Order: sequence, then structure tokens, then C-alpha cells
Amino acid sequence: MSNTELEVRSFRTVFALDRRVYQIDTLRLNPTGVPLRGAAYAAVLIAAAVALGRVPGLAWVLAPLPWYLRDIVCPLGLAGLLAALRIEGRPFHVAAGAMVRHLLGPHHLRGLARESRHPTVWRPTPVVCIADGSESAPRAMRYRGPGVVLVCYAHDRLEWPRRSALTRRADLTISPRCECSSASPVALELAPGAVLEIVRRPLRGRTAERR
Repeated sequence: MSNTELEVRSFRTVFALDRRVYQIDTLRLNPTGVPLRGAAYAAVLIAAAVALGRVPGLAWVLAPLPWYLRDIVCPLGLAGLLAALRIEGRPFHVAAGAMVRHLLGPHHLRGLARESRHPTVWRPTPVVCIADGSESAPRAMRYRGPGVVLVCYAHDRLEWPRRSALTRRADLTISPRCECSSASPVALELAPGAVLEIVRRPLRGRTAERR
């Protein structure tokens, strides 16, 4: 007995069985055998060639070819090519079936199921985001009363006169001062409809009240 070792790099090769036909009665075929899958391809292609030869339009096109070339040689050659062809490691009929299922199947899934033709879209309600004051400078924003606003940093405050219904000017404007001076918190009460505006630029035009 021989002590030679057999190294198997992949078990896929071991379990990938390929049925082959080596001999028909006393007729010995190719030494490597003819794949049974290729014989099935050849039978299907020969039947398709015979059927296409009887179609009125295609029969006129295929008429110049000899019958043995049209019905035997071309199908056998194409069957041998398809038997040797591997698409991503899969036989041709397996890969072709997967492509057909992909083309005919749904392209959009939801929860691993076919998506409805009239999907419902969930839209969240508007969310109000207000800075908590942890940044180095206050954010520019507008607030409409009623309510109470607590200002905890040194600022310039400017109260505007009564505004017209056509203007967009705020009733009260606050701008932070550049100097790093501490200030005691100030509570501002806004009447219903009053608008408080916080800007990040210095106030100009009128004398602002410093707090």
C-alpha cells in the first residue's frame, strides 16, 4: 500500500459531483467523459433548433445552412460551451435560473417581502430644537410669545417700536457682547404675539440697553 497523502484544499471540490458518461455500450467516448449536463444541454438545443427551423420567418434565414450544421453541429458545439461555462462558480442552468428569477421577481423588498405598489410613507412631525446654552455663543433664533425667556449672559438689548403687520421686525432684539464679562440672569416676559430675536452681530442704529 502507498503512503502518499492526499491534500484537499477545499471540500467544495470533493462534494461538487459531476456525472459523466464514459462509454455507450461498446463505444468509448472522450477519455475524460462527457458531462451528463452537457448531454441535456445538447438535447434541449437540438429540439430548439428543429423547432426554430419550422418557424416561417426563421426558416427562410436558416435555409442556406446545411441541415447537419444547423441541427447537429451548432447545438452540440454550443452545448459543450455551456457545459464548460461557469458563472461565479455555478453551472449555466443554475446561474440562468437565478438571473430569470431576479428579473421577474420584486426589486424592492420591505421586511424580506414584496413591497406594495402603493407604499405608505411615514413622515415625522416637526421637531423644535432649542440650544441648551452649552455652546460658546448663543444661536441666532426667533421666539414668539407668550412665554418667559431667561438670558444668562452679558448682552445688548434693543426694544423696537410698535411694528406694522407688513413688517417682519421683531419687538425685542438681543445681541451678545464681545467682552467676557459676567452678568446676572435676566428674565424677559413676552406678551402673546411678541417676537424676540437673538442675533450674533452687534446692534447698530440705535442706542442699545446693556445688561
